Amino acid sequence: MSDRITVVGVGADGWAGLSPEAREELLAAEVLMGSARQLALIPAGTAERVTWPSPLLPALPGLIEAGRGRAVCVLASGDPMFHGIGTTLVRLLGAGRVRVLPSPSSVSLACARLGWAADRVEVVSLVRRPAEAVHTAVHDGRRVLVLSADGRTPARVAALLTARGYGASPMTVLERLGGEAERLVSGTAGGWSLTEADDLNVVAVECVAAPGTVPLPVLPGLPDEAFEHDGQLTKREVRAVTMSRLAPVPGELLWDVGAGAGSLAIEWMRAHPENRAIAVERDGDRAGRLTRNAFALGVPGLNVVTGAAPGALGGLTAPDAVFVGGAVSVPGVIDACWRALRPGGRLVANAVTVESETTVAAWHARIGGSHSEMVRLAVSRAAPVGGFTGWRPMMPVTIWTAVKPAGTQEER
Repeated sequence: MSDRITVVGVGADGWAGLSPEAREELLAAEVLMGSARQLALIPAGTAERVTWPSPLLPALPGLIEAGRGRAVCVLASGDPMFHGIGTTLVRLLGAGRVRVLPSPSSVSLACARLGWAADRVEVVSLVRRPAEAVHTAVHDGRRVLVLSADGRTPARVAALLTARGYGASPMTVLERLGGEAERLVSGTAGGWSLTEADDLNVVAVECVAAPGTVPLPVLPGLPDEAFEHDGQLTKREVRAVTMSRLAPVPGELLWDVGAGAGSLAIEWMRAHPENRAIAVERDGDRAGRLTRNAFALGVPGLNVVTGAAPGALGGLTAPDAVFVGGAVSVPGVIDACWRALRPGGRLVANAVTVESETTVAAWHARIGGSHSEMVRLAVSRAAPVGGFTGWRPMMPVTIWTAVKPAGTQEER
């Protein structure tokens, strides 16, 4: 008996919507795994039925091992490889041990019902994620499909949109797509009155910004006013240049050490939905502001560590890039960050005081060659001078960038 597992995508129409091939696999199964809702869509047979426990992920390897040597079919919603169990099984077992028979995804069905081009829609999953994750996709004139966590998700999304100045945005909730009980409910975010929808739903939003709503682009350099802060904030012009030196690549991990308001970590994560960041901040009040900023700006997954570097860095996942801001002159911080940095990774430190500039200058000399670079950035902003306008200079910032040579092996 093969140890390969078959994953069958099932729509809300259940057995009637399955292909002959999918039906054949289900009828031949000795073990059938899925949620209670999914299992109820499949006619009774001889297969042992295993209902997913909660939480599922910790129990999944044991469940798969228990089915070894038998014909196992796993049920999924729609396309198992689109935010589904199929991707988890492939990660655990490898692609060679998983056969996937998909049905149309909820996104495909929603776009078909609405007449939307699927390749021009932003998709945000709120399954096991805070609703604030939708913020990064909200831009005037864009269409967004939200994969809901439950029946209360649409009301949460409507409230967030309204608070952001997008209350005029048309919203449609598509319930039980593809099933006999399919239903579409439409309205606007600001006038949304449906407190709870069917748990199986997708939210479609056509983003419409009210006049004066400040746009929040994903490119670095958000307005300083977008962040709650106490003055410990990398200003937008410096932040944009600093981010260009950090050079975020999709899927990479950033350490933001001495994070303050968390602006660098937040901009890093906004650059791509797969980017990850750990913000280390010793001050508890600032860590709280940092967390609120992360939620307000659409990256609630930011990992905030409250503690002083370098001690707080111990045990953290090795980063692909590091930004050192408020902790530049703290003894041992840059040394610890450099040791932890993956080969080929970037370390960027900003210095505004003589003491911190002395620290980065010494490191610049130590690394040397083409792997280290220093630039000084001086920015002036126009400001009133009596009845006229003049230039008000900000403090110059020295930006040190170092790239860890590939092949470097250092113990943490």
